[in-house]
Amino acid sequence: MVTTDHGPRVEVTSAAAAVLRRLRAAHGPLMFHQSGGCCDGSAPMCYPAGEFRTGESDVLLERLVVAGVAEPVPFWMSRAQYAVWSHTRLIVDVVEGRGSGFSLEAPDGVRFLIRSRLVGS
Repeated sequence: MVTTDHGPRVEVTSAAAAVLRRLRAAHGPLMFHQSGGCCDGSAPMCYPAGEFRTGESDVLLERLVVAGVAEPVPFWMSRAQYAVWSHTRLIVDVVEGRGSGFSLEAPDGVRFLIRSRLVGS
């Protein structure tokens, strides 16, 4: 897991946490993966834990602790995308509107997105 002296690498807004609690109740343990591809590939995708296979081309950035979710939610990112975003703190948020990916929240008419803040190196 990637560590930083500037706090957690990935955070979750209260709105995103509420969606994660709903998704956890419906689907069991969860995980995020952000590939960095175009369109929805640049959005974090939420899957049932283990449904998206990670490997050497991925980096585990954080195990998100979300109040009301029994276990931490791992947040993975492609290694190539991490090289671009390595000096940022990622904030998982949620907005109205459907993405076109396979992320679990899509049927609810919302989608996760990333907001970011620069952090020192």
